[in-house]
Amino acid sequence: MKLLIVTSVVAFQKDVLKLFKKANIEAFSSSEIDGYKNGNSLVATQSWFPGEKGGNESVMLFSFTEEEKIDDLFKYLKEYNEHLETNNPVRAVVLPIERSL
Repeated sequence: MKLLIVTSVVAFQKDVLKLFKKANIEAFSSSEIDGYKNGNSLVATQSWFPGEKGGNESVMLFSFTEEEKIDDLFKYLKEYNEHLETNNPVRAVVLPIERSL
């Protein structure tokens, strides 16, 4: 079992969820996050006015799943990213699990 973490801009969330389903990864969690491209944008967005939007609306999906399913998902995500017309590709990482309950 491995920990899979995928991040993308919110605009791609439905597509990413379809790819999860295609890879038979049906148990996962998600969290809305703000994405930043570089350190300067984070500093520039910290202001006295909390109504000002800083980062890009993004989503993080994570799942404890089998390596075979992850291999399939990586293949689908690679194909998906190759057809994007933006510089915001879907990102994915895999972490080993040493112990679990």
